[in-house]
Formats: sequence, structure tokens, C-alpha cells
Amino acid sequence: MPDSNPFVRRLEARARTANSLLCVGLDPHPGQLPENTAEAALTFCTRLVDATHEAACAFKPNSAFFEALGGPGVEALRTLIAHIRAVDPAIPVILDAKRGDIASTAEAYARSAFEALGADAITLSPYLGKDSITPFLAYPGRGAFVLCRTSNPGAGDLQDLPVNDGTLFEAVAAAVQAWDEGGALGLVAGATDVRALERVRAAAPELWLLVPGIGAQGGDLQQTVEAARRADGLGFLINVSRSLSQAGDPRAEAERLRDAINEHRAAPPPVRAGPPGPLARLADALFDAGCIRFGAFRLKSGVESPIYLDLRRLVGSPESLRVVAMALTSYIREQQLGYAHFAAIPYAALPIATVAAQHARASLVYPRRETKDYGTRAAVEGVFQPGDVAVLLDDLATTGESKFEAIDKLIEAGLTVRDIVVVIDREQGARATLEEAGYRFHALITLTGLLNELERLGRLSPDKRREIDLWLRAQRSES
Repeated sequence: MPDSNPFVRRLEARARTANSLLCVGLDPHPGQLPENTAEAALTFCTRLVDATHEAACAFKPNSAFFEALGGPGVEALRTLIAHIRAVDPAIPVILDAKRGDIASTAEAYARSAFEALGADAITLSPYLGKDSITPFLAYPGRGAFVLCRTSNPGAGDLQDLPVNDGTLFEAVAAAVQAWDEGGALGLVAGATDVRALERVRAAAPELWLLVPGIGAQGGDLQQTVEAARRADGLGFLINVSRSLSQAGDPRAEAERLRDAINEHRAAPPPVRAGPPGPLARLADALFDAGCIRFGAFRLKSGVESPIYLDLRRLVGSPESLRVVAMALTSYIREQQLGYAHFAAIPYAALPIATVAAQHARASLVYPRRETKDYGTRAAVEGVFQPGDVAVLLDDLATTGESKFEAIDKLIEAGLTVRDIVVVIDREQGARATLEEAGYRFHALITLTGLLNELERLGRLSPDKRREIDLWLRAQRSES
């Protein structure tokens, strides 16, 4: 039976002793078995254990395949865990069960995993909150990996939902790190979205991560190791199942994977300055969506520019659109701007403001470019009352002159405008123009600030930055 040392301490001891961070998944898919029986599932898994245990840091049997075989399958799972214990009692066994319930039901799940089956750790769902995790922490020496950002294609449907200034999965990571007082908890974070994996690591810098998605699911091993590892080179398990069980020589494949993981984690660690701030996330999202491009571009004025900004491209990148919209709502909330409606200037600001309004649960209005000559002949679309306050939203501000046409239409329709919020201020006089007219001007980021963030993120080379700075100075001196 496992000792009472904290689970994480035992896991780290095994990782150092075996010089391995490979977790071998034991998934007896019916299609891989000569017959779909408990005996065949047990034989399949024990052979894999015997072939790979010297290269493995941990084993992860998937309880679903055994439970599907009824009582004999559950008994086969218990026998498998006992077999692993007999082969090497120092190898942790993580039961992949993804349990998630509370009170006596969670207590029963914990007894099943730790007492009846003898596992060292279990995977859990955090959807019911800390109440669903606590019963599993009552077992000294046992642990749990909590689902955070998983590797399946639909992971983002819920896990990427906005929470405060981040995502639900980042909130889960931070919460689990706070709940872990005795070295028992880790996180499940998939290899199929390396950027998300980096954000999990940033939100929970000390926790161990169980990382599926390498091999059959297509995750890149080197990028995954760089994103998941801690400064000490530990703190993660790379889970591999199908590519091992289907290998002609599982032992050799396990050794190859162990050595490849070690090679990547031995490389100099990537520089991490801590979790990315809101401006870095905003700049990254705009760059990812292709809203900022460097090269040679002829502008509407006829001038050739080394940089081109086009936030209309956000409609083609839902994740980047969400990040920009959330940044707007967070700014408006933090600045305590009073409003009854968000008002978007067509066209680039419309999709941004629509997502922002949805996130803020705010009403959206917008002035039409051309007034309808039929129906209501409305100049401003939306539902509002005379005297309502609207905060005006737009993508960019250059001189500020183009904002007055939209403001005039809103005022003529009976709305009041006090604040104008743009995503990027190109720093060509918009602030002075609008504030002189009596409006409060706000920008999420200036063009200089945007370039600073992109250079820090490695998206903009120092040489290109110098070229852009020289061009901007020349343009401002001419205006």
C-alpha cells in the first residue's frame, strides 16, 4: 500500500529515481483486444506494464474500459493495480476516472479509488467546486489531478469562457493551486493547445501537470515540454497510451519517449516573466488575428507604411475577438464609466462591441452609415430612451475627427455621449481633439505601447521596430 508521504513528494521521488516523466496510459480499447472480455483487457494491460515499467514514471489506467465489462472488469482493474504494485511499489498509479460529485457520493468515489482499487491518485472534475475535491484529500499520501484545459477538440466550448480578465480554465488552475495545501493536487492540461498550456503553467507555477495529447492526438512533444515544465525541469507528466500500446516494441518506444522528454527538459528553460499582463494578452490576440502586419503597405492617403492595422480581421479569429472584447469590458468596468448602452461605430467596431456587450450583459446601439429611407428610417439602431447614456466604442483613433459623425447621430437620436473608448490610439491627435470638444477619451493601448508589447513577446524584431519608429516620427512631424 502507498505510504503517507504527500503524493507530490512521492511522484517527484519516482521521477528522479527513474529519470522519467513518462506516464503510460493503460486504455484497453475493445478494438485492440482479441476479445472484449475482462481477462483480455487485463492481459493487454499487464503486458504493457511489464514492457514499460522501467521507463515509466507513472501508470494511468482508464477505469471506463474496465467498468464497461461489468463486475469482472472492475475486478480486472483491481488486479491490474495490484500487479503494478508488485512490479514496482514506487510507481504511482493514477486512476483516470474523472469523478465529480459532492458529500457522501464523493466520499464513496474516494473509497472506491483509494480503498477498493488501491490507486495512488485519481482524475477529478472541478465543476462542483472545492466541495467535490475535499473528500479525496482526506487520504494521506493520495492525490488528484483536476481537469483544467483538456486536449479534446471541444475543450474550449466551456473551458475558454471568459472569467474576470482570463478564462475559466485559468480560474480553475489558480483555484486548485490555492486548494492544494498538502502536496496532493495537480492539473490535467492537454498538449494540443500549447498556448493554453503555457497559460495553465503561468496560473499555477508550482503544480504538477498531467499532460495528454501527445502521439495520436497530434501534440508536439518539444513545445509541450517547454510549456509545461517548471524551472526545476519537473512538474509535469507526459501521458502516452495508443502510440505505446500499438508499437511493435513497447519497451523500446517507452525508452525513446522517456529519452526525448529528458532531452527537451534538459534544454535551457524558456524565459517566463510570470503570467502575461492584460496588455500582452491584447497585443498577442491582435497579432494572432492578423490585425497587425509588418511589411510595406500603401495607405489610403497614398503614403507607404511599414505597419498596417486592420481590426476588421478579428471576425475571422473568434478567440482573439473574445480577448479584445473582454479587454474592453474590463476597462469600462475598472474605469467605472457610466452607461446605459454600448454604442459601436460601424464597421470594424461592430463585432467587437457585440461580443463585449454580450459579455457585459449590456444593450448595444449603433449609428447607421446611411439612414434608411423606408420603414422606421432610423439613424440609430437599437432600443433606447431619450437621455440614455451611451459609451462610444471604436477600433482605432487617429486624429479623432471621424468620431464626430457618429456622435452627432447618437445625440440627434436623443442619446448622451460622454466617453469614447477605442482599442488602439495611433497617437496622432485624437485625444486632444476629442477632449477639447468636451469628451473623455480612453484607449486600451497606444500604438507605442502595442509595439512595446509585441517586441517583448518576440513578435516584432528590434530592426523592424526601429524602422517603424523612424516612420512614425516622420509622419508626426509632418502633421
